Amino acid sequence: MNPRRPVRRGRLPLSLRRDPVAWERQLPTWREARPAVIAQALKRAQARPSGNWFVVGATRDVPADRPLARTIAGQEVVVWRDATGRLVAGPGVCPHLGAPLRDSPVRCGTLVCHWHGLALKGAPFAGWEPLPAYDDGVLVWVRLDDVGGEPPLETPVVPPRPALTRAVTAVYVGVGACEPEDVVANRLDPWHGAWFHPYSFVDLTVVDTPATAGKAPARTEDGEAKGEGAGEAGGEGAAAQEDGFVVDVSFRVAGRLVVPVRAVFTAPEPRTVVMHITEGEGRGSVVETHATPLGPDDRGRPRTAVVEAVVAASDRPGFAVARRMSPLLRPLVRAAAGRLWRDDLAYAERRWQLRSTGRFPG
Repeated sequence: MNPRRPVRRGRLPLSLRRDPVAWERQLPTWREARPAVIAQALKRAQARPSGNWFVVGATRDVPADRPLARTIAGQEVVVWRDATGRLVAGPGVCPHLGAPLRDSPVRCGTLVCHWHGLALKGAPFAGWEPLPAYDDGVLVWVRLDDVGGEPPLETPVVPPRPALTRAVTAVYVGVGACEPEDVVANRLDPWHGAWFHPYSFVDLTVVDTPATAGKAPARTEDGEAKGEGAGEAGGEGAAAQEDGFVVDVSFRVAGRLVVPVRAVFTAPEPRTVVMHITEGEGRGSVVETHATPLGPDDRGRPRTAVVEAVVAASDRPGFAVARRMSPLLRPLVRAAAGRLWRDDLAYAERRWQLRSTGRFPG
């Protein structure tokens, strides 16, 4: 795929790889994937405001009759829907005798503690105080000002998405022994895709980065940049304008059948990385990766929940059929995300392990 030429969409969503390159014969990317570029992108992401909002989970996981709970940075949090369907949130510990409210049912919008029947309707009561909550239609969020320590925002930083009425959505949740920055750093390293996930990605080229915007240097067979000025900052490409990584990649379907796209990876806030498809099939679709700190495990290691939301859309007439099949497609999308994140959480856990022992080379 020519990195300087737009990705064009054919009459059919699938393409046939004419001259597939074996995994071991693809161009090395280790020189291009400079630790400083990734570290600087991570540092800029960490400096952006989050407003103290944390993703709890999927909107679909908060039905009318039961709560959704998560421990965020060591604090138990519970969310549910009141009698009007509005999302409410608060501490997940009953103020009476400390029961875990995650195990309590919701009756007509009231969370009823299963130990002694204390009833919470979402307003302050018996020492229980609500927390700001937000439902964006795909994910539910809670604001923890004591944890975030930033000036609060009225709503979370939600990236632009396709209209949900014409999209297929799915949410995957996984947990790893690492910190949010390790998850974000993993997503800000697009170069590992075709090497580490060959079952999903092929023909991957990083076209633009924040540090090499507008410059996609030619590579020798060992991955070394050719010519002067490769890797210099100050370009005027899309990556420089969006502080993102522009990638041409093909999603593997089966055998030589692939779906080529151009995608831009950006980090709109400290715990979120978004892959936005800008050219090719599914233009406008997004994959949001959110990292929520949970608290230490029984060995004292930090734990982080990866909450990945896929919001897929297409203007092809046949996509209406896909929308009608959403209940069948969601488990398949979650399974595909789960396969990727089994590898990527191992990557993030390894990064944390090296950082925590002072052996990380970056």
